[in-house]
Amino acid sequence: MTVATTSTPPFRADIVGSFLRPASVKAARKARLEDKTLSAEELKAVEDEAIIDVIRMQEAAGLKAVTDGEFRRAWWHFDFMGMLDGLDIVRRDGGAIQFHGVKTKSDVPIISGALDFPDDHPMLEHFKFVKAHTSVTPKISIPGPSAIHFRVAEDDIDVNEYKHDAEAYFEAITRTYRKAVKAFYAAGCRYLQMDDIFFAYLCDPKIRAERKARGEDPDWLIGRYARMMHDAIADRPADMLIGMHMCRGNFKSTWVAEGAYDPAADAVFNQTGVDIYFMEYDSDRAGGFEPLRLLPKGKKRVLPGFITTKTAALEDLDDLKRKFEAASKYADIDQLGIAPQCGFASTEEGNAITEDDQKRKLELVVRTAEAIWGGV
Repeated sequence: MTVATTSTPPFRADIVGSFLRPASVKAARKARLEDKTLSAEELKAVEDEAIIDVIRMQEAAGLKAVTDGEFRRAWWHFDFMGMLDGLDIVRRDGGAIQFHGVKTKSDVPIISGALDFPDDHPMLEHFKFVKAHTSVTPKISIPGPSAIHFRVAEDDIDVNEYKHDAEAYFEAITRTYRKAVKAFYAAGCRYLQMDDIFFAYLCDPKIRAERKARGEDPDWLIGRYARMMHDAIADRPADMLIGMHMCRGNFKSTWVAEGAYDPAADAVFNQTGVDIYFMEYDSDRAGGFEPLRLLPKGKKRVLPGFITTKTAALEDLDDLKRKFEAASKYADIDQLGIAPQCGFASTEEGNAITEDDQKRKLELVVRTAEAIWGGV
């Protein structure tokens, strides 16, 4: 198959969004946030320079959609969430998230007031900076609506209405995200990615058992999360595409969940209204390709993450071709593309790879798209 390279998404070659923080950014963030020896303006100047560099790196690799690498964030989700009205991130003993063999920082999200997306949410300006410094499509990745519900413990909800009326809580999250989608569109965003990893988490037998022990039906929760996403993006203009990324955890090259996509596939593909799906497929923990059979025919696209961001070893192009041949038995090859399995640094700590490894992985993404579809 040979396709013409397009200037608008969806693309055959794409990325999830986060990149290893360069030493300059790490040092500046420490000086500003811990040592208090750097001003906010000085930190921004360092971040700006590094972001321009990472945009150029993505463009040089041949990508047609670029991000700021999430260089202004510590977390893929908590920074965005903590910038909402009514949600705060606090440091608390025992608040770390357990990954395999390692724990995160002890940051905890709490609901302290009425949820809302503020008109001056800082990430609107983060997006505008990328838009002003690239000649290709600027993209921003933000956590999906389910991140609030999944990550905030019931005891950390200080709004009685949300605490005692589940539907009021879901609706408040949905309204917040509906407003966010409109605000990003007004800022010039035509390609918005929601990292909604908890659909994949809810496919893990252990996590499903934990939710059942709390009195929650994981299958019902998957459906409710799908409706939140659908209702948040349903009114977007026709020229705005929504991507959704799903993985099973990504912190210092480790993971949390495992299990095939089967319990969530129908809800994800047929109930969310999302256009582009970034699906982790770099290990046996993701299961088989059978769930792809539920992808409806048409314009929706799945980008299987056969290329891992967790380890440095570079995947073999012929092996990637074989995986796409296998996946195409369940979904039309014309509805597939390629992206890494996740970001390279879902948190500021980053995965156990180098910047050179990261660059080679991006180049492989583009090379794979060119080999299979004739372009990106």
